[in-house]
Amino acid sequence: MTAPVLRWGVMGPGWIAQRFVEALIENTTQQVVAVGSRSAQRADDFARRMGVEAAHGSYESLLADPLVEIVYVSTPHPQHHRCALDAIAAGKHVLIEKPLGINASQAREVFTAAQNAGVFAGEAMWTRFLPKFDALGQILADGLLGEIRTVAADHGEFFTTDHRIYDTALAGGPMLDLGTYPIAFAYWTLGHVATVSAIGQPANDELNGQVSATLGHVGGSQSLVHTTILSNTPTTAFVAGEDAYLELPGPFYQPGPFRLVPRTGDVLVHDEEPGTHTDGLHFSAVDAARRIAAGAADSEVHPAADVIETLDVMDRIRAQVGILFPGE
Repeated sequence: MTAPVLRWGVMGPGWIAQRFVEALIENTTQQVVAVGSRSAQRADDFARRMGVEAAHGSYESLLADPLVEIVYVSTPHPQHHRCALDAIAAGKHVLIEKPLGINASQAREVFTAAQNAGVFAGEAMWTRFLPKFDALGQILADGLLGEIRTVAADHGEFFTTDHRIYDTALAGGPMLDLGTYPIAFAYWTLGHVATVSAIGQPANDELNGQVSATLGHVGGSQSLVHTTILSNTPTTAFVAGEDAYLELPGPFYQPGPFRLVPRTGDVLVHDEEPGTHTDGLHFSAVDAARRIAAGAADSEVHPAADVIETLDVMDRIRAQVGILFPGE
C-alpha cells in the first residue's frame, strides 16, 4: 500500500491478467488505467468487468496511450518477447508475465533493450516476491541448514487435450507454464548450474508431456526437478542440508506454510495461510514500482541475471529432450 503509485496498462486480457488486476485492486494503491487486446471486444469486456477506464483494440493503441507508465505483458508465451520490445520502444516500463521469453536469448534482448532505453524491465515470477520466500531466503542466508546438499521440486497438473497447453503454436507442454517453478526454485536455492541430465516423455506426436532432470550445481550440490501435464502431482519441494531440511508442502510455489526440520532439536513451523494467485501477484508489481522510483533497470529480488540463467537451464534441458518452440 505504501509503494509509489504507477499507472498500469494491461497487454493481453486473459485469465492471468484478470488475476493480476484483482490482486492490485485488493492489495495495493496501483492504478490500472488501460487494457489492450488485438480484439476490441475482448478489451471492452475486460475493461467493463474489471473497472478499467480505457479499452484499446490494438497493442499499438495501448502503447500510444500517454496515461500508461508501465505495461504488464500477459499475452501468450511466444508473444512476450515482441510485446516487451514494443513497449520498451514506446518508452514504457514493462513487467512481463513469466516466462519473460521462450528462451534465454530473448530475455537477454529484452533486458538489453530496456537498459539502453532507460526503462525498467522485469519478469513477474510471482513466487520469488512472496513473503513466504522472503522468510525462506533469510533462513538460507543465515545458514540454518548447514551446507546444502540436495534440492527437489515438482510441479505437475493434468490437462485435457482441448486446453491451450496442448497447442504447439503457443509453446505448449509443461516446461514454460509449470516447469518454470521447480527450475527457478532449484537455481534460486543452489545457484549456477554446471551440468544437466534430462529425460522426457511425449504427450502426443507433437508435444512433450513430461520432463525430469538432475542438475549439478557449481560446488557439487544437486537438484532434482520434475514437471508434467499428464497427471496431478503433489507439487512439493524440499531443501536438504547437513544440519536441517526445509519441507514445503504443495503447492510449494504459492503462499502457505513450511517446516524447518533440524537433524537434532525441535521442528520449527512457518505458519502461513495457504493462498492463490490473487493473494500474491501484486508483490512483483509493487517491487517494480519501488525500483522504478529508485531509477533502477531491474529487480533486486528477481534480477535480470536470474531470469536469464533460469531460462538458460531450461534451454539446456529442452535441448536434451528435443523440445523446440515456435520460431526456434
